[in-house]
Amino acid sequence: MTRYALLLAPSANRVYADAAGRLSRAELVIFAGSGVLTARPVELAEERIGGVGYLTFSVPGEGLTERDVAHLSNLSAAYALYERVDDLLRPVELRPLARFDSDLITIPKYAGKTNEQFTRLLLNVTLLASASAPAMLDRRLVVLDPLCGRGTTLNQALMYGYDGIGVERDGKDVDAYSAFLRTWLKRKRLKHSAETVPVRRNRRLVARRFEATVAASREQLKAGSAQRVTVLHADTIEVGGLLRSAGADVIVTDAPYGVAHGSRGAGGELSRRPLDLLTAAVPGWVRLLRPGGALGISWNTHVAPREEAAAVLAANGLRVADGPGYRDLCHRVDQGIERDVLVAVAPT
Repeated sequence: MTRYALLLAPSANRVYADAAGRLSRAELVIFAGSGVLTARPVELAEERIGGVGYLTFSVPGEGLTERDVAHLSNLSAAYALYERVDDLLRPVELRPLARFDSDLITIPKYAGKTNEQFTRLLLNVTLLASASAPAMLDRRLVVLDPLCGRGTTLNQALMYGYDGIGVERDGKDVDAYSAFLRTWLKRKRLKHSAETVPVRRNRRLVARRFEATVAASREQLKAGSAQRVTVLHADTIEVGGLLRSAGADVIVTDAPYGVAHGSRGAGGELSRRPLDLLTAAVPGWVRLLRPGGALGISWNTHVAPREEAAAVLAANGLRVADGPGYRDLCHRVDQGIERDVLVAVAPT
């Protein structure tokens, strides 16, 4: 056995930091069960070494391969990895998917922003359940967030080298994301284009579309190998008619919590129940998933039991992922919010 110790990244959110070790353990279990690792981690535990919290595990035989390390470098709370040699820690270089500087995600600050570590965890566990899991490190995947707010999920997709598509009903959030990304791209002096255009159907305005492309060089931009992020100012319930069917590898979203956030159903009325939104929106979302694609959603269990949310996904032909780790992602956000994660997979 080769033993390892993963140092967890600090979190500005104290409540989330208290749950980070347990969540990282569940995330590592999901990585281990996904088939992307050559060597499967065992003997997972949360330990304190020198007074600091680590996630420890062992790997049979000669240990992690370079590709294994490349995968585990993307664990949402990974800060540093060490091989344990007797009582010593030998550093193992992490090589996360990080196409751009991390301030793409950390600069935006606003009320209701989803924790950045949790956003990456949600994207990871959804990807690992999908048919695209083996291509996580190699292919420019497409991530759709149908309730994208000000774009935390979209920015994480860009960081991974993927394309991002978002849908948001609040025009102020769409404008805020557009303004931030334009400014950030200019400040970083990246080759890019960005524009906002109307979307019309039968001469009727049905949405606004903000679209940006970004590449490391002008040559990549001209060659069509640039990444693309698109945000539609539209109602997520109507998104099935605005986007290409079977175009997303994964759908990842943080549903309204029913406390400070609400959602509007097909009739336009404000609801504090995320189940109302899911019932109306999931049929359209499913049509946007590629065969074998996965949908990952987080929500407040105080206003929607897990079994009822899972039933909505299953009723739309999705298989709920219920393997090791997937039932261990529930955690407290604040006094009124207990957040859980559901991942479901489309037929191949």
